[in-house]
Amino acid sequence: MAETWLTPEEIAKREERLEFLKTTRRLEIAEQLKIARAFGDLSENAEYDAAKNEQAKNEYDIVQLENELKNAKVIDETAIDYTTVGVGATVKLNDVNDKAKKYTFQIVGSAETDPTNGRISNESPIGKAVLGHKAGDVVEVVTPGGMLKLKVASIGK
Repeated sequence: MAETWLTPEEIAKREERLEFLKTTRRLEIAEQLKIARAFGDLSENAEYDAAKNEQAKNEYDIVQLENELKNAKVIDETAIDYTTVGVGATVKLNDVNDKAKKYTFQIVGSAETDPTNGRISNESPIGKAVLGHKAGDVVEVVTPGGMLKLKVASIGK
């Protein structure tokens, strides 16, 4: 599994979710299985099948979260160099061809992407294009909507 960039807050959320799945959710599913077994013949017991499917999904989710956490690279905000665009930085961009269009994005790992809240992935077209650039640099980005020419106005927290 590829490494995933995560903020300390996101790591804490995922660890909390993992703990819930391993403890509370496993106990809930065990109780569902116990009740379903009491209905009798397991070969034609829809409640038992549903509980077993839920158990399999829960175990899959646990493995996925454990792998993500094992391969996570923490975004250390104290170590970010704000002279160039990097993961964790917030970048302000101006559209060179349309002065009225200005964008502000925080560059995050793909697992934390939330474009509606200004958080774009370091793997997205714009994220990839601006990584490593300094304030004042102009970058061209091929997006699904066409070619953009963006100027890095500022880089910060």
